Amino acid sequence: MSDPQYYPGHCRTTYTVRPGDSMWTIANMFGIPLDCLIRANPQIPNPNLIYPGQQICIPAYCPPERHCREMYIVRPGDSMWTIANMYGIPLDCLIRANPQIPNPNLIYPGQQICIPHHCW
Repeated sequence: MSDPQYYPGHCRTTYTVRPGDSMWTIANMFGIPLDCLIRANPQIPNPNLIYPGQQICIPAYCPPERHCREMYIVRPGDSMWTIANMYGIPLDCLIRANPQIPNPNLIYPGQQICIPHHCW
């Protein structure tokens, strides 16, 4: 799990691709939507082309995209506060839009953050 895409709290587990697997069969195996599995694995440029031995992140949480203006990938040095400021939204709104983050003071590079359309 040294790849920065796999950080604590993002992946429920990792799965090693076997011959004959596809993203669709893996999503079904773990009972998650295919689009969620694809979003959780941005390191895979073509989801139709995976190889035996590849490590796939099985996400712990799948934010609903319809509530997200976009999904932001955390970079080194980011904080929830800097991301909220970057998008011009209140920090508490960003925190509410990301219930998969148990501690908003602790985010990791590679983590996906939902940037909400509007605050509630």
